[in-house]
Amino acid sequence: MRARRLTGGFHDGQTMRRGELGDFTHRGQPAVQMRDLAAELLAQGHEPVVIVPEETLEVPWTEESVAGVSVLRLAAPGTRAFGHFQRAIREMVLPFTMLRALLKSPFRRTRWDGLVWYSPTIFFGPLIWFLRRRSRCSTYLILRDIFPEWSLDLGLMRRDPAYLFFKAVARFQYSVADFIGVQTSSNLPYLARWASSPNRHLEVLQNWIAMVPDVGSSVSIADTMLSGRKIFVYIGNMGVAQGMDIFIKLADSLSDRQDLGFLFVGRGTAVPRLKEMARSRSLENTVFHEEVDPSEMPGLLSQCHVGLLGLDPSHKTHNIPGKFLTYLQAGLPILARVNRGTDLAELIEREEIGRAYVGGSVGALRALAEELADDAGMGRRMAMNGRSLARRMFSPDVAARQVVTALSGESVGAG
Repeated sequence: MRARRLTGGFHDGQTMRRGELGDFTHRGQPAVQMRDLAAELLAQGHEPVVIVPEETLEVPWTEESVAGVSVLRLAAPGTRAFGHFQRAIREMVLPFTMLRALLKSPFRRTRWDGLVWYSPTIFFGPLIWFLRRRSRCSTYLILRDIFPEWSLDLGLMRRDPAYLFFKAVARFQYSVADFIGVQTSSNLPYLARWASSPNRHLEVLQNWIAMVPDVGSSVSIADTMLSGRKIFVYIGNMGVAQGMDIFIKLADSLSDRQDLGFLFVGRGTAVPRLKEMARSRSLENTVFHEEVDPSEMPGLLSQCHVGLLGLDPSHKTHNIPGKFLTYLQAGLPILARVNRGTDLAELIEREEIGRAYVGGSVGALRALAEELADDAGMGRRMAMNGRSLARRMFSPDVAARQVVTALSGESVGAG
């Protein structure tokens, strides 16, 4: 197959930063994944062009080549540091401001061979619709957040006009996709109605992560009160969806173990409350640190022993969080508290890469944590199994080939 010019719409208004390919994205895991996908498409002989919103631009657009990948930055409103209502308004406007800037760029007459975009956000539909109609090409939606369903599950939304509005926006996004790749087979039923229409194809597209070198980390556990302990680490977003309270309660229950410590690295709406929980309990085995650049993850995780993963039990949708892949690649056994019946829990147990727990018992979670901390032989086996699984199932090479195969018309049906 000839080299194809593919464009990737980015997600959620997060901007790519200038520099080497290893650091041109926002720190969030989805941004890292899109970076890795673009790099792999380039390595496989294609011509990816990554289109990203940039809130700091004083001109409509800029173009640059980052490690061989063309990056087109389009002036657009920021969406992150705002309340829910204002953020929703800005995300609604986002695709239209991006389109206006795109039509002023050298790519305004480009005919794309394929369009690939990532959700969240759910608001890129109008932009994809325009580019698809002009280029008459296939489109692939990488769906990683079934919104607003999960928000309804957690009680954050009701079946009110706001929910119905977001539902309509999500459906429009689905309508402009020829292919949708979901994270797990358990998510396929959510899109069954969409997939029943002609020329629509639904499949499982596993998450992916590229190997990165250990360049050290700005976080030195040896310089904290956790020095000398076996470290349970949590990285990434800490919000309602993660159900993080139980990990603070776990740390409290293990405060008698002077050899164990807990490190929470990241940001999110729950961070202030979690810090207050730790402070009110006078926990001396718990440290919080702001998010770090993705390039620092290998250096950070090399100082740790078990990776923590949380999904609120109220979730009915299923996903494979990016931090899960990062833990596997680092060789960390995983302690996961997840929702009932999740594919993730089954995967963890089947592949023997950690322990998964469903429920709210701190005592039961403590028993699993101590097992992971105290059985060195089991930990080594899980580390080896995790690294093997990351290479076999969650590589950018596999993801890129699957996406290109779909866009070339060689793939049909659900995976």
